[in-house]
Amino acid sequence: MKLRNRTLLQQMSLVITPLALLALAPAAYSANSFTEAITGGKVSANLQYRYENVNQDNALKTANASTARLRLGYETAEFMGFGAFVEMEHITGNSAYNSTTNGKTQYSIVADPEVTEINQAYISYSGVPQTKLKLGRQVITYDNHRWIGNVVWRQNWQTYDGYTAVNQTLPDTTISAAYVTNVNRVFSDASPVGNHHMQSPLINVKYSGLGFADIVGYGYFLDYDSSAAAFGLNNSTASVGIRLTGHAPIGGYKALYTAEYATQSDYKSNPNNYRVHYSLLEGGADLKVATFKVGYEVLSSNGRQSLQTPLATLFAHNGWADQFLVTPTKGLQDVYVSARTNLDGIVSGVVLGADYHDFRADSGNQKYATEIDLIAEKAIDKTYSVGSRAAFFNAKASYAAVDVNKFWLYASMKF
Repeated sequence: MKLRNRTLLQQMSLVITPLALLALAPAAYSANSFTEAITGGKVSANLQYRYENVNQDNALKTANASTARLRLGYETAEFMGFGAFVEMEHITGNSAYNSTTNGKTQYSIVADPEVTEINQAYISYSGVPQTKLKLGRQVITYDNHRWIGNVVWRQNWQTYDGYTAVNQTLPDTTISAAYVTNVNRVFSDASPVGNHHMQSPLINVKYSGLGFADIVGYGYFLDYDSSAAAFGLNNSTASVGIRLTGHAPIGGYKALYTAEYATQSDYKSNPNNYRVHYSLLEGGADLKVATFKVGYEVLSSNGRQSLQTPLATLFAHNGWADQFLVTPTKGLQDVYVSARTNLDGIVSGVVLGADYHDFRADSGNQKYATEIDLIAEKAIDKTYSVGSRAAFFNAKASYAAVDVNKFWLYASMKF
């Protein structure tokens, strides 16, 4: 087992050294207090099993992936504002699928490689009022994970090496900033594309004082290292946008609404010269026993270059079949309808849902595909949950893709 790269070790040493000196400090900063911080923390654990079946209308064998993940973490109590968190994970699976690193290329891909690694390891500091600082490997997510996410669906999460700061000094305002030096991707170190080395500042500012909605302004400036070009990752981009999401009471129920707009352009070492845009309009209704939404999302294209969101939790967007992990050159328009209902009046903790997507090109209006997604989940209590999902991707004849069916069964225990 090893850390994913030396960058994390270098970052951690900047803080570990002063912490070690604090442990030896006399009088008010006694070793006793430091020891209590170390021993007075809390343990976290997660055990998750998942079966994933992937059947594609091509020559690849059907994947039947049976994987299990054990994740163990420990967070210290704080001492002089300092704290620490470390989280290990172990993922194991069978051999009847292509994990992208196991050489089973005759099967369809299920990107859950077998790995044992450090998932998170950071030092935190909260000695500045209404501010939290972190240094090291950590989860970073903003808003709905459309731009920056942790790919929570996969067994091996996407985590980030770098610095983060969250400040809430201004009324009703949360300022989140980060500087990322490496993205630890779901494919693990065993994959040549398992790391995205970069020098990328991120900023996300949320204001909740309007009453009827939260408004977010953001800028994500992805500056990939030159080494990434060998794997086609020379897509350094600057994405700047604004997002509004809220709800309004209507006769005892709630009207839901979201609007977002962003522009993306070439940045730093990107050899292309372009500007494209992202837009989202979504409306819905929360009827207490059920929630319905309809939306229109556009990842635009100028005909040669399309908008990309490589650090997103992509499973949460544009269908669970994961057929748009890279936006097509002609862009993507996604018209979707979503429904979720709970059966608390009949069986507590049960959620049922269905989504429908109509995918088309942004440039040329070519029909790509339609997709239907289904979900049934039950939370047994705060510790246990079980669920099942299915995705049915129906490619149009004019689109260079194949029909894909996916099915999942999963169970989780956490504390």
